[in-house]
Amino acid sequence: MTDRNNAVAVQINGVRDRLRVLLVSGEPHTGERVWRNLLKSDASVDLVHFTILRPPEKQDGVPVDELSLIAFPTRELFIEKIEEFDLIIFDRYRMRGILPMSYIENVVKYVRNGGTVLVAAGPEFGAVDSLYRSPLAEILPVAPTAQVIEEGYRPALTELGRRHPVTEGLEAAAPEGGWGRWFRLVEVEYLDGQILMTGPRDLPLLVLNRVDQGRIAVLASDHAWLWGRGYEGGGPQLELLRRLAHWMLKEPELEEETLTADIRGEALTITRRSMLDEAPGPVTITGPDGSQVTLEMPEVSPGKYQTGYVAPVLGLYRLEQGDLVRVIAVGPASPREFVETIASGEALAPLAEATLGGVTRLEDGMPDLRAVADGRPAIGRGWIGITPREAYLTTDVNVVALLPAWAWLLLAAGLAVLAWLVEGRRGAKTA
Repeated sequence: MTDRNNAVAVQINGVRDRLRVLLVSGEPHTGERVWRNLLKSDASVDLVHFTILRPPEKQDGVPVDELSLIAFPTRELFIEKIEEFDLIIFDRYRMRGILPMSYIENVVKYVRNGGTVLVAAGPEFGAVDSLYRSPLAEILPVAPTAQVIEEGYRPALTELGRRHPVTEGLEAAAPEGGWGRWFRLVEVEYLDGQILMTGPRDLPLLVLNRVDQGRIAVLASDHAWLWGRGYEGGGPQLELLRRLAHWMLKEPELEEETLTADIRGEALTITRRSMLDEAPGPVTITGPDGSQVTLEMPEVSPGKYQTGYVAPVLGLYRLEQGDLVRVIAVGPASPREFVETIASGEALAPLAEATLGGVTRLEDGMPDLRAVADGRPAIGRGWIGITPREAYLTTDVNVVALLPAWAWLLLAAGLAVLAWLVEGRRGAKTA
């Protein structure tokens, strides 16, 4: 009868394992706790944080075995266990001989093989001991000019930043009067990637880039903590850094090119996010029966295209737009009416037999209806029985006169006078 019961839709909810993040702070500073609090507040993140408190060049005469500081396990972190981390953050880190160049080369290889690195830069990024003076420079999307701008400015989103999922909609969260100012920016030259935020003179502030299978980002200021403190109204510091960290961790919801569908009943709202300058084109919808519908997707906001579709039948629908494919289920994953499509009385037979009834097929002809007494068989060849139950109860009877007696008397008198007048006029005409 149908092949709908040859397939079943199974919805699987995947839970990602705890994400491991390595945070290396080159020195104590005001914004250091911003990253720590952000990552520690996320239950899905396993944070390993090290702060360089005593660089090798510091000589104060204190024996190493009498220090309460923990030695930085560089080999263990950057050679043996580097592949176990999903994200490495260098927070105002400078090259002080703690990490040999071979270890930095291993970080570059880690990124190219699918790892992610975030550089939260401060004044040290433009100095001679900058991370840019290491092998990491070959994958960095910016190059420092050794200039540090110390002036007040308001971070601004670029045209691309208004469309990118990391910074999309952040302007709507700005307090009255706009975001609070930052007061430091490391001047950098753009090399590659996506510039999402800019500072004074439209200099790059936040730059993201993909390197082979991995990702790298540079935040060219260490004053994001001012937003968290509410300076001049503050700004969406927590949301910005959270999105940035989760984009680095390859969160599917923050991908630049996505095709999603929201289902409410049988109505689908199809949304496409794209960073391309041109429209992504129509979406092709393939129904459970193989029929296809092509719909145009108008732009509803920068980088976001949307359309609606009402599913004519329940089942699996396949959405295709270029290289993006998504499969969604409309209605129950396995509708019960398609589990057993052949009519059968097996399920009802035990209930019917318990009351001396039965199950018959209409294809054998419409059976006669007969009244049978309670406790007698209610089915036979060509007939089925109905037992009168007398299942009713009269609770009250009310008799109400249509009109009172005096009204009936006036009505009768009026009719009698009317009849006398009519007959009297007929008799006068005859005479």
